[in-house]
Amino acid sequence: MSERISREELVKIYNIEITFFDELVDSGLLNIQTENEILYLKYEDLPVFEKFANWHYDLEINLPGLEVIHDMLKKMEHLRQKNRELMNKLSAMSGGYEDI
Repeated sequence: MSERISREELVKIYNIEITFFDELVDSGLLNIQTENEILYLKYEDLPVFEKFANWHYDLEINLPGLEVIHDMLKKMEHLRQKNRELMNKLSAMSGGYEDI
């Protein structure tokens, strides 16, 4: 079983509103585990949670804004990966390429 932290512990440690956590889960921005009606977040997902909490509380970005930013960052990462693949193919075909 992977290491995890309960929703209640997160709320206390990070001093956030429980509704904020629930909204992240409801919007699909956080994946949780449920056991005996207790919600848990895997430790490996803590950086994602912390990023959302920082954006929301420090930068005052609302939930729709978090969703848009998250979606845009996923798309950017996908495009970076696609660009790497294409550059590798180009390099293989032409014997190399110069970095821009």
